[in-house]
Amino acid sequence: MTGKKRSASSRGDVYSASCPSRVALELIGSKWALLIVPLLDEGPVRNGEFMRRIEGISQKMLTQTLRELERNGLVERIDYQTVPPHVEYQLTALGRSLSRTLVVVDQWAEANIAKLVSAQQAFDQAAG
Repeated sequence: MTGKKRSASSRGDVYSASCPSRVALELIGSKWALLIVPLLDEGPVRNGEFMRRIEGISQKMLTQTLRELERNGLVERIDYQTVPPHVEYQLTALGRSLSRTLVVVDQWAEANIAKLVSAQQAFDQAAG
């Protein structure tokens, strides 16, 4: 944002410290969001399935991340108002547009992990 105020619908500038798009980067750059959003691309997911599929996530972090994704219009919470409770989460149209990008990031990480580990080991040996 260069000097002028921009509306919420205008394009941001992630390199500007005062631009709210930095908040969006922080949200979608979190490791949990990077895992939750592509998982939701497969279809609606219940809480228990998140916990089974995303190893290492705590219930607290799952709830916090889902709420933040929902608050930002990326995820929709569907409460079927049944007993016992039946709640699912699904991507919104905005979330689906983000998911296409994050799936590629996940695939890149999986395809290049051996190179990353090798680079880390070489760096550590040279430094140590």
